[in-house]
Amino acid sequence: MDEVTIRTARDDELPLLADMRWRWVIDRGDEPDTTRDAFVTAFVTWARAHVEAHQPLIMLRGGTVIGMAWLALQPRVPSPRSTDRVTGDLQCVYVAPEHRSAGHGDRLIEAALARARELGLESVTVHSSERAVTAYERRGFAVSPRLLQLRL
Repeated sequence: MDEVTIRTARDDELPLLADMRWRWVIDRGDEPDTTRDAFVTAFVTWARAHVEAHQPLIMLRGGTVIGMAWLALQPRVPSPRSTDRVTGDLQCVYVAPEHRSAGHGDRLIEAALARARELGLESVTVHSSERAVTAYERRGFAVSPRLLQLRL
């Protein structure tokens, strides 16, 4: 069996991550509002424009992409205690269905949190699917009574 690796995605791998994002939508049974080619182009353009704020992780088995995660960085207003504050939001954690139930999602979460620690982030949030809640809880995520959301 090929070794599984997780690392920061390179620019030339962004189309592969776009394919993963496309597949995610299809796997959920949703219908895309665009063509695959148009989406890949838009995704790559977006990722390149947001390289400072969104750090992509890629999971590979051999040369095949089997998962991804994105760490979104959000600068915070300085405080007298810290003038360089940044938080993170873990986004788009996805493992291809045929590679699930082997601990790969846990490894992606761990890799993203390791990156967050390297960057000195204050905290990391996540908007999880119901299926993945326990994976995040195993990594120390907990419901916060002070984190509120308004859907617009």
